[in-house]
Amino acid sequence: MTDALRSLKTHTEEFLASRFRTADEDWAGSIALALRMQADADGVVRAVVQQARRNGVTWQVIGDALGVTRQAAFQRYGRPVDPRTGEPMDTTPLPGAAELAASVIEDLAAGRWSRITDRFDPAMRDGLSEDALAAAWAQIVGMSGAFEGHGEPEVARAADVTVTNTPLSLEAGDYTARIAFRDDRTIAGLHILDESRRP
Repeated sequence: MTDALRSLKTHTEEFLASRFRTADEDWAGSIALALRMQADADGVVRAVVQQARRNGVTWQVIGDALGVTRQAAFQRYGRPVDPRTGEPMDTTPLPGAAELAASVIEDLAAGRWSRITDRFDPAMRDGLSEDALAAAWAQIVGMSGAFEGHGEPEVARAADVTVTNTPLSLEAGDYTARIAFRDDRTIAGLHILDESRRP
């Protein structure tokens, strides 16, 4: 934790000094320094969470302190071990996963079924046809009206896939599009969850 605090202190002092030294209002430089401070502060939080876990604090307590669920806290700060190998898992999400999810949702809303199914991995291709995908979306639209838009995807790594959860707004209902991507950017899972039926 000492290194994280030292780095935060250094960048904070640099930021404060730069605000007095700059006469021409270097906003880009100030933003870059502020982003470094933000990353440093996240490093401090990560170090405190790891220390709390070493001292037996539960993910529920940590999640409550962070204002998120225990699962969200674990996904962000946990160090999962692969039960198959006993090795630490890679928790780095696939780069660009949020954009991939948004493009799948836009194709779904526009009825471009083949553009989605062409991106399926072999197991998805065997389990969900283009016609079945279209029928499932028609059922959702039949229950909740036309698609109105989507929010920002939440992205997390889960074992061998990156999972995105994107809020969807339809005329009369809210949903979440849960899409899993493999590292080769193929779709390993696609679920539309009705938020009114979730606890």
